[in-house]
Amino acid sequence: MEMGSVADSLLSGACVVFTLGMFSTGLSDLRHMQMTRNVDSVQFLPFLTTDVNNLGWLSYGVLKGDGTLIIVNAVGAVLQTLYILVYLHYCPQKRVVLLQTVTLLGVLLMGYGYFWLLMPDDEARLQQLGLFCSVFTISMYLSPLADLAKVIQTKSTHRLSFSLTIATLLTSASWSLYGFRLRDLYIMVPNLPGILTSFIRLWLFWKYPPEQDKNYRLLQT
Repeated sequence: MEMGSVADSLLSGACVVFTLGMFSTGLSDLRHMQMTRNVDSVQFLPFLTTDVNNLGWLSYGVLKGDGTLIIVNAVGAVLQTLYILVYLHYCPQKRVVLLQTVTLLGVLLMGYGYFWLLMPDDEARLQQLGLFCSVFTISMYLSPLADLAKVIQTKSTHRLSFSLTIATLLTSASWSLYGFRLRDLYIMVPNLPGILTSFIRLWLFWKYPPEQDKNYRLLQT
């Protein structure tokens, strides 16, 4: 029993460390925006969708009473909100960005109203919220598949981040194990696509190494 408790603590710690490491990869975008004072090479939607995802899982963690989920997603939501505010500060087309933000926040508020006001039963609320968070997380992991197809088409991995790929693999694997230990399918299942897409990215890095990428771009010029 003691060994199991130690293993659970280590796994919980791994989830916290790996996930916060993955979230902190956005700090490079933050520095880039501050140094260049523009957002030309920075994508906004990943910040926004990750923030919504964090807030959803934070609610699930609070309802479930899971400290690991609460810590990770509370810190994640703060970081993503910081990235969003900095992006808004330097973005020249604020109207489009604000519209996307307000729209997604509106959906989030309607979801909160549904889960917390129209569902008096805690168990049903937990199941429905877990399902929503799972579907949202799976869609986030599968959304970059179009980029992976573009990598194969161009034979160039310059649009992929190796450090983010490793961070995503470690994070997805740790949360899948964590969900397995808790026997919580809502935590385990949505992280499996993250493992799959990470291995696909690693294969692409092996198939189209940076040296080949440089040669290919030279041939294109």
